[in-house]
Amino acid sequence: MAAATTVDGSALAGRALAAAGARHMFGVVGIPVTSLASRAAAAGVRFLAFRNEQSAGYAAAAYGFLTGTPGLLLTVSGPGCVHGLAGLSHATANAWPLLMVSGSCDQADAGRGDFQELDQIAATKPFAKLAVKATTIADIPRLVFQALNAAVSGRPGGCYLDIPSDVLHQTIPESEAADLIAAAAAAAADSAASNPSPPKQNSSIEKAADLLRRAQRPLVVIGKGAAYARAEEAIRKLVDTTGIPFLPTPMGKGVVPDSHPLSATAARSLAIGQCDVALVVGARLNWLLHFGEPPKWSKDVKFILVDVCEEEIELRKPHVGIVGDAKKVIELINREIKDDPFCLGRSHPWVEAITKKAKDNVLKMEAQLAKDVVPFNFLTPLRIIRDAILAEGSPAPIVVSEGANTMDVGRAVLVQNEPRTRLDAGTWGTMGVGLGYCIAAAVAEPERLVVAVEGDSGYGFSAMEVETLVRYQLPVVVIVFNNNGVYGGDRRSPDEITGPHKDDPAPTSFVPAAGYHKMMEAFGGKGYLVETPEELKSALSESFRARKPAVINCIIDPYAGAESGRMQHKN
Repeated sequence: MAAATTVDGSALAGRALAAAGARHMFGVVGIPVTSLASRAAAAGVRFLAFRNEQSAGYAAAAYGFLTGTPGLLLTVSGPGCVHGLAGLSHATANAWPLLMVSGSCDQADAGRGDFQELDQIAATKPFAKLAVKATTIADIPRLVFQALNAAVSGRPGGCYLDIPSDVLHQTIPESEAADLIAAAAAAAADSAASNPSPPKQNSSIEKAADLLRRAQRPLVVIGKGAAYARAEEAIRKLVDTTGIPFLPTPMGKGVVPDSHPLSATAARSLAIGQCDVALVVGARLNWLLHFGEPPKWSKDVKFILVDVCEEEIELRKPHVGIVGDAKKVIELINREIKDDPFCLGRSHPWVEAITKKAKDNVLKMEAQLAKDVVPFNFLTPLRIIRDAILAEGSPAPIVVSEGANTMDVGRAVLVQNEPRTRLDAGTWGTMGVGLGYCIAAAVAEPERLVVAVEGDSGYGFSAMEVETLVRYQLPVVVIVFNNNGVYGGDRRSPDEITGPHKDDPAPTSFVPAAGYHKMMEAFGGKGYLVETPEELKSALSESFRARKPAVINCIIDPYAGAESGRMQHKN
């Protein structure tokens, strides 16, 4: 009689992830999770192997934003788990769903100084919505489904699943494995069905519509939470039918096209300083929006805050707070407005003021952009990159933007006309996200080109992942703005260049004119060195057409930027 087929913990975890709908996993393999990666791939979950867990974690976080499903991060035990905390915490800070899965030491040897021993539940708890450990193989399917569900419920965020080495090596019969996965899937479905529906908020919807209707200077603020919620159709309808100007946060750009005539991006100070009612959708009133307080905002502004998290509403105490999914809430507001419609019209004083200010500022910017400045400042190459990206049409490339000056100036120059086509440092202002984001974007949206516009400092955090780009032949073009260091090399005043180490390079300096393109070439990708508009245009044209891994090393005048980008007051 043939022995019954058995399944080990690694195979069970891989199958459970696939059964729960996972399609991609990012990570670094090693003891004790190498087999888990292979087994997950065999079950249908594509594994993208990285060179560093931090980059893999940032990829998983961005994947959660782009797809609306949890990005998966796989790490080894101990130091691998610690490296993974960067992605886990970044996902939670940005309200993006992520599940980090780590191996850990044998349970029998815990507390005895085992290989890479760490209390990983304690380490991850401050950054995770849920942190759980499988203590036997039978726990794995249930905890996989539970953690994936927790990552997307309420305010999305990071979750953690710990699978000790001994559990990964335990075995159960094939039939029991199938039953455990089926039971876990059924329990997850039952839990989702029994989740209480958000309370009916008819009065809040009516108040919101009435406030907008009576406002003299209304404004719609679009956050990345609106992009995550796929609220673009509903918000565009709201803007088009009411004529209310809108202001996107950096990753809210494209929910309504930047080219829309009611965009207040180029009149931001006027819009937030003078609006009397602000409908804030999927954005927190944090540092990015000046906490919703004077002097940037009027002291009399009335906020209508739409957020998936009740605690956020309670913290900010808006005039009207609506807890719910951004798409559903805006659809309800649209329905309420439809019963008593209004439209400001292009000749409304508020709309005229916003459009005039925006037009004036755009003309000033375009006058600067029209100049070909060599050696490059930031504006000249950004204009050339903007035009090349726009020429790609639809589906628009996904732009990854990272750096101080590079990201700040790029936010004003680069145009997003489609949702979820801009990824940047996010709520935390995290540097090092660039190449991880690129890889996530390339696998989540395979029909789109991915274009990263990176400062040389930001690029350096994850530059080794260019090998990953080449290994998987991903359609990613990385443009490095090379200005010899952080902010632009040595910015010290004479009184700072003293003492026994005065001959050392400045803390902000890198090797001048570093050959970043040669690093890509070393792995078999395409590298370009550009110093003139013609060279940059040629490199962009060729690399965009090829849709293969490429690095364009764009030499920038080291004195072109400002220290800390636009955050000098923080430094």
